[in-house]
Amino acid sequence: MVVTLASSASTPEEALAVHGLGHLPSRLLAGSGLVNRTWSVGEPPRFALQNVNALFPPGTHARVAAVTDHLAARGLCTPRLVRAPGGAPVLPGPDGTSWRLLTWVEGTTFDRVPGPAHARSAATLVARFHAALSDVPCDLTPLRPWAHDTTLHMQHLQEAVDGCGGHRLAEDIRATGAEILAAWDRIRFPWPSLPMRPSHGDLKISNVRFDPKGREAVCLIDLDTLGRLPLPLELGDALRSWCNTGGEDARSVLFDRSIFEAAIEGYLSAAPVVEPAERQLLPAGISRIALELSARFCADALYETYFAWDPARAEGPGEHHLLRARGQLALALQIERRAGVLEAWIRTLA
Repeated sequence: MVVTLASSASTPEEALAVHGLGHLPSRLLAGSGLVNRTWSVGEPPRFALQNVNALFPPGTHARVAAVTDHLAARGLCTPRLVRAPGGAPVLPGPDGTSWRLLTWVEGTTFDRVPGPAHARSAATLVARFHAALSDVPCDLTPLRPWAHDTTLHMQHLQEAVDGCGGHRLAEDIRATGAEILAAWDRIRFPWPSLPMRPSHGDLKISNVRFDPKGREAVCLIDLDTLGRLPLPLELGDALRSWCNTGGEDARSVLFDRSIFEAAIEGYLSAAPVVEPAERQLLPAGISRIALELSARFCADALYETYFAWDPARAEGPGEHHLLRARGQLALALQIERRAGVLEAWIRTLA
């Protein structure tokens, strides 16, 4: 099929007009993402309009379309991509961004897991998602292979620490960066060869949509990070988000073991076969991903170019990123101290 390049758009209003939806009201969703921005379209909402960051390569959108078609065919609830006039999956936007229109999934989104029952439901949904992708016909080779390259992120952090110079936060960046790098030196070890499984790639709790009453997980959203990952990294990213009762914007964090246990039990109840080595590395996966994210936040405290920030939480983007870096570092250190206990509990599972 020949796809004609759709018109470009500079604003959400222009993007909706190209889709013939200019008559519908749109509203920017609060906390709509660290990288992409999302608007609800219609009242009540009928669509979600996203301004997708330029860091996602063009192939991302065709992959999202193919995977959501496959998930729907397997009976899973999923947002569906609405192609632009001419058949293009997205509209070109300003500064290399793209405008993407998706069908709206009615429901509830949480920034923190309310409790173990929600974690169990979310993890069961993730297992069903993974099972549905086991025979997906499209290629899931990661389009952003560096996304979870922890060693590379640590190298970038070292460069930021070395080059922060006269930055207003230089002292804090150096101190926090040194702690992160020291923790990485302690916890890194050669991982065994593990299956590269079809993965969502960004399973923070706000990417899990719950039903309108907020009880059962119904679908996963924000599929730009689809690819293949070792299971401990895929679930490690989920669990570092779900089990952190303090959230990502607090330096004081607390790892909730009851949420961890409910999530693991929920996942294993519905997952394809999980190898023993994959199970045992789940705690290490949490600490590794938390430390990796801490390094990324700390580096962006210098560069202030990647993550979004909230003026209500900090006086500047660098200050907000440092707050997040310290929180993720604290979480990684908690997991490091409790890894043996968590691994022992996993060995008790059938």
